[in-house]
Amino acid sequence: MSRIGKQPIEIPAGVTLTQNGQVVTAKGSKGELSFTLPDSIAGSTEDNMFSVKPVNEGDRVGKAMWGMSRTMIVNMITGVTEGFKKELQLKGVGYRAQAQGNKLTLQLGFSHDVIYEAPEGITIEAPKPTDIIVSGIDKQKVGQVAAEIRSYRKPEPYKGKGVRYVGEYVRSKEGKKK
Repeated sequence: MSRIGKQPIEIPAGVTLTQNGQVVTAKGSKGELSFTLPDSIAGSTEDNMFSVKPVNEGDRVGKAMWGMSRTMIVNMITGVTEGFKKELQLKGVGYRAQAQGNKLTLQLGFSHDVIYEAPEGITIEAPKPTDIIVSGIDKQKVGQVAAEIRSYRKPEPYKGKGVRYVGEYVRSKEGKKK
């Protein structure tokens, strides 16, 4: 039994959750998201609660997808009401970020500037030259964009230079000794 999957999902005021076959759609103040339930999972709405259950109790695939399906729907509801954001910071001499529209220009010590174009539904801000805020309603997209930006220059263990998440601990190594 899935401990997470058993819990019903409360639908907050201002959010409409509709199910058409296996497609669950959430509409809220920030936008609209949809998720297709796996064939081994069934969803049902009662009063102001949405619940998911495996179609067959003995099905291994259904048990494996049960908690994940519930979490995806909760993330959709959170996304259309509050949204998600990831914060990154640049460490290093001369490392800078500048956001213009949906383009992010990064100076990361290369011979050229790195220009990253945000996908649709994602906003990138650079309130300070060393801070980047990635926000949107889709949790997976926000995390993917933040990971792609970080991948241009991951924090290195000797000086700690690079792009890192806010609050990320980078274990530092000791340098060579004579």
